[in-house]
Amino acid sequence: MADQPQQQTAKGRLLAKVREALLTSTPQPFPDVDPNTAFYHRSTEPLEIQFAERFTALQGKFLYCENVREFMVNLKALADEQEWRHLFVWDHQLQDLFIKSNFKKARIGRDLAKADVGVTLCEALVARTGSVLLSSKLASGRSLPIFPPVHLVVAFTDQLVDDMHAGLQLMKTKYEQKLPSMIYFATGPSRTADIEKTLVLGAHGPKEVFVFLIDKRG
Repeated sequence: MADQPQQQTAKGRLLAKVREALLTSTPQPFPDVDPNTAFYHRSTEPLEIQFAERFTALQGKFLYCENVREFMVNLKALADEQEWRHLFVWDHQLQDLFIKSNFKKARIGRDLAKADVGVTLCEALVARTGSVLLSSKLASGRSLPIFPPVHLVVAFTDQLVDDMHAGLQLMKTKYEQKLPSMIYFATGPSRTADIEKTLVLGAHGPKEVFVFLIDKRG
């Protein structure tokens, strides 16, 4: 009980400092900096090359396709090579494409424990960071990009943006006042080095991420 007044005094001093800080504005350390200007030098390389270089540097696997037909040829070959049997896909656009292409390994089921691969569309690809922009408004939702051991993203060249700011601006334009409840940037396979500083892939999500970038729609 003897320590109680000292504890209250220390707490009171802390609260007083908090109140004082809230009432006193802190001068901006860099008043001449315009937050709307770019902080990085813009690369002269095409966005698809920037994205591919950064994405593969983060252990992602990138495949470029000139059109949808080439995408299907490459996907079938990759599925056979990797011995994937169940590629789960919930986006109607992709489901229709797989049906038309007679891709028999595609599945529409919801039991993600049976999925070898989660195949999804995306909102955008961020060239500067090699990130994939995803949201809960996509048909794949929150779970399909995360739970299967492999995430395979299907994207088109008109979805490439320079940086994260441009990606978020795209989302505001697309959804206006009805933004998705979750917007996130996935950058390469899930990884952690929390245990003995050893890098482990797939700790909190897919251990492999593929991006198929298609040049032409249709």
